[in-house]
Amino acid sequence: MEDLRGKCVVLGVTGGIAAYKMADTARLLVKMGAEVHVIMTENATRFITPLTFETLTNRRCVVDTFARDFQYDVAHISLAKAADLILIAPATANVLAKLAHGIADDMLTTVVLAARCRKLAAPAMNTAMLENPVTQDNLAALKKYGFEIIEPEGGLLACGDVGKGKLPAPEVLADRVLRHLAREKSLAGVRVAVTAGPTQEALDPVRFLSNHSSGKMGYAIAREAMLRGAEVTLISGPTALDAPPFVQVERVQSAGEMFAAVRRVLPETDILIKAAAVADYRPAEVAGDKLKKRDEDLSLALERTDDILAWAGRNRHPGLFLCGFSMETRDLLENSRKKLEKKGLDMIAANDLRTAGAGFGVDTNAITLLTPEGAEELPLMSKAEAAARLLDAIEARR
Repeated sequence: MEDLRGKCVVLGVTGGIAAYKMADTARLLVKMGAEVHVIMTENATRFITPLTFETLTNRRCVVDTFARDFQYDVAHISLAKAADLILIAPATANVLAKLAHGIADDMLTTVVLAARCRKLAAPAMNTAMLENPVTQDNLAALKKYGFEIIEPEGGLLACGDVGKGKLPAPEVLADRVLRHLAREKSLAGVRVAVTAGPTQEALDPVRFLSNHSSGKMGYAIAREAMLRGAEVTLISGPTALDAPPFVQVERVQSAGEMFAAVRRVLPETDILIKAAAVADYRPAEVAGDKLKKRDEDLSLALERTDDILAWAGRNRHPGLFLCGFSMETRDLLENSRKKLEKKGLDMIAANDLRTAGAGFGVDTNAITLLTPEGAEELPLMSKAEAAARLLDAIEARR
């Protein structure tokens, strides 16, 4: 699903020790289908060879502005026009200073100055150099001129100092490119809230009642909405999943905590997609100490949790789109349509737990999208693809 086919990405690699990370970044972008062109400064070639990038991208790595055997007639103009995005990483203090003041004295700075596309820069240097007021002024100037600055990370630096200045991992850099190029920004300016994962209802300090939800479907929806430009809030029960990038994540544990989080964000939400598997019941009493095993059977008194989706349907504001999920083991369409109507939803995504590949914890799903107008049955596909189809259907109906 994370497809960069047809997109041209120019990687500008400058003379810092972190230049080696850009080999993996180039590899990831090529794997996603991007046409990757690498431009290196002369100093960068002292840390990693052009041949490395040429092997990974299957394209000439450019260093010399005046190379006579290059394929373009006016290379810096051709590359500047072809680029959908330019990522300069690692960006040294020297190159940042040049870019901030319009100095174009090598191939990289010349291409950047001539390009009209989105430009990203990832500073990487010693902490003292990064924090120097001159560098900070240059970064501020670049932001004013439309550059997106990728904040460096903290940790042990190559010089032995500990502080901020590390280039983020290749996966983080690739995610930045994906965020800009992988999708049309059809949800730009739209606020999307997604619930995901299970809830845990405490029985005592040791035990809880829960379910088998992994959260994968909700996390896939949050990521897809982010790629489409939405401002996404992910309200997540306990999962083992990494948070999607560029998404605001609120961690909750119980159904009550998830309800409180939804109530808090709903007034500012345009689309609510409730993919979490929320407990319908919780223990009526939570023991203060661990319940000891006894010889006789144990009976637990349970009480209903709040129905979050029904509450949202009763308290919706104009323009809010409500989408729920329904997992059934029998009478899928009948039970799901009743839920759609009873709770006042705009759409419900229904799946049958007994369908192979559509249960908990797997990477695939087979869902049926029900609306007041009808139903659309989708075949078994990855949860990332299902998330895209779900959002396509929501966009078509908003």
